[in-house]
Amino acid sequence: MTDQGDSLTRIADALERLSPPPRPTDWTAFPAYVWDGRSARGVAQLEAPDLGLLRGIERQKELVVANVARLSAGHAAHDMLLWGSRGMGKSALIRGSILAAQQARPGSIALVQIATDAMEGLSDLFAELGRYDRNFLTYIDDLGFADSDSIGPRHLRSWLEGGVEARPANVRLAVTSNRRAIVPRNAGEQDDPLNPRDVVDDKLALADRFGLSIGFHACDQDNYLAIIRGYCEELELEWEESEALEWARRRGARSGRTAWQFVNEVAGKAGRTL
Repeated sequence: MTDQGDSLTRIADALERLSPPPRPTDWTAFPAYVWDGRSARGVAQLEAPDLGLLRGIERQKELVVANVARLSAGHAAHDMLLWGSRGMGKSALIRGSILAAQQARPGSIALVQIATDAMEGLSDLFAELGRYDRNFLTYIDDLGFADSDSIGPRHLRSWLEGGVEARPANVRLAVTSNRRAIVPRNAGEQDDPLNPRDVVDDKLALADRFGLSIGFHACDQDNYLAIIRGYCEELELEWEESEALEWARRRGARSGRTAWQFVNEVAGKAGRTL
């Protein structure tokens, strides 16, 4: 029996070396973290744009910055869904708002980015964060569910509101998505002969769980140029409006991301770094 016990111990030790348990995370040490479903990696410096450089989304910026500041202060705050056009600064606004809150209240809040394939570990993450005297904005970027995925949306809905494993008071969730409903919607849903509204309402119910649902829409030409003008004035770069418009035409889109890419091109031609 002793030999068998020793063999089992050696096997267990070998398996632990192959797949060691995750190291404990110090949730007070870093301004941001990346959660992979089992453990978190601290990020020593949060990269975020200056909020003043985010142009063309003034109303959205006002809402997000105020909500993050409330969370940082330990006041009631909303979960947030930022949805809409690609490249309009949704994720940049979240990072920038967190950085501004950290500058106003050092150590009061941290950003925790959650990989889209790590959602199954959200309950464990929320339970762990709830034990700390610090506020956290958990963040899922570019979230979307496949047509066949009925489990993920229901879990997320439960975590947001009403579930026994809902996130604690010091934790809020921010999600960015290209679609307001997050889950796909098809034209055929309206043609379902059995309670067609139930199908649509069920898919919209997830978006309705967010206290703030904020839309981001594609730039018109004036806003696109205003974004570039703001960057270039701040960075003291010379630029031509005609070149900026041609840059957008070649890419088939006007957005904050396209504007920043143009500014990067201008800076590179001028021998500048950003």
